[in-house]
Amino acid sequence: MRCVIARFPFDLTKSGVLDSMKGVKPEAITGESVLIGRRQYPVKQVGEIITRQDRRDFTGAEVTRAMARLGFTCRSVQEPAPVAPRALTPLQNASAMLGEAEPTAAVAPDTTAEVNADRNAAMNADAAVAG
Repeated sequence: MRCVIARFPFDLTKSGVLDSMKGVKPEAITGESVLIGRRQYPVKQVGEIITRQDRRDFTGAEVTRAMARLGFTCRSVQEPAPVAPRALTPLQNASAMLGEAEPTAAVAPDTTAEVNADRNAAMNADAAVAG
């Protein structure tokens, strides 16, 4: 089948594409992809291999259109699944119902260490005065 990719005509066949992609390891998919055999390839990788042109010379849409015409399954960009909000603890839920978004800690972890250091220093000072 005659396809135009990057303003150049190519005579592509399904078997020719399968042979060209045989033994090629798929790259990570970040956009549109095409299913060739049992593997899913980025369209730019497929276009580069079958046309022997630089990826910057053609668009993914040109390759997707050509691969779809040859009978390959093409997939568009898959958006990530929405992340479910984390479940609130009973304390956080009660605080939210009372109007406070997040409960605040009485003493921050760094502050606790400072309080203990001050307490130890005061006890050492008292021991020195008494002794």
